[in-house]
Amino acid sequence: MFYAWRPYVSVAERRRQAALEMAKLAKQGHPVSPVAIDGRTIAKTFWGKAWCDNLERYSDYANRLPRGRTYVRNGSVVDLQIAPGEIKAKVSGSEIYDVVVKVSEVPRACWTSICADCAGAIDSLVELLQGRFSKGVMERICQQKTGLFPVPAEIKLDCSCPDWASMCKHVAAVLYGIGARLDERPELLFKLRKVDEKDLIAKAGKGVPLSRKGPRAAKVLADDGLSELFGLDLGMGEAKKPRAKAKKKKPKGEAKKRRAAKRKARR
Repeated sequence: MFYAWRPYVSVAERRRQAALEMAKLAKQGHPVSPVAIDGRTIAKTFWGKAWCDNLERYSDYANRLPRGRTYVRNGSVVDLQIAPGEIKAKVSGSEIYDVVVKVSEVPRACWTSICADCAGAIDSLVELLQGRFSKGVMERICQQKTGLFPVPAEIKLDCSCPDWASMCKHVAAVLYGIGARLDERPELLFKLRKVDEKDLIAKAGKGVPLSRKGPRAAKVLADDGLSELFGLDLGMGEAKKPRAKAKKKKPKGEAKKRRAAKRKARR
């Protein structure tokens, strides 16, 4: 089958056409989510950079990736949606092209191995998503073939453009767009690979004996701290003063005898 070359369309015109198309989709209720790159750097965080680095390690993609970088930088990925096992995107070229990238689920044995190797080295979900790991953890997660990032054999690519290559510039732009999206929402990587990121920290405390000591004073939040933190009036009020003990009443007869004794003493 012969495909004629499409006429050149300037970046400005592509953006105009894309804006019109995305406005239509938004009116139909589609949650349009474009990839916006600030400057030339596509990804700045650990997760975004790791995704892009993983792509560039594979020779299968070497020839097509540069055009993809150009496309994603100039705003051609006008919509990108990440779901479990699948990315759907719209890329602005000579027209708006539909791109679908399917990614296999992480093999269960591989995920179990990653979790076991990282157990105890990742303290919290915040630390996990921010990528603040030791070098050993980073190397384990990013390991080729046995890490969290997919290899080419686990990725299926499809684009509605007439380019015969499975890795066309539109697909390449989407793959880089995923890296940029992980900058904003790193948890989407775990969603894409169909695993639960909390598994990586679930075993962090296993095998460690529980301390009998209570929390340090500095870690105990006072009542006024709780009120300020949650914006609540805890209604503690002033502490009630303990009632004074009532004086014990003495028998009437005894009191008379005492008074009589006092009078006798004065005489």
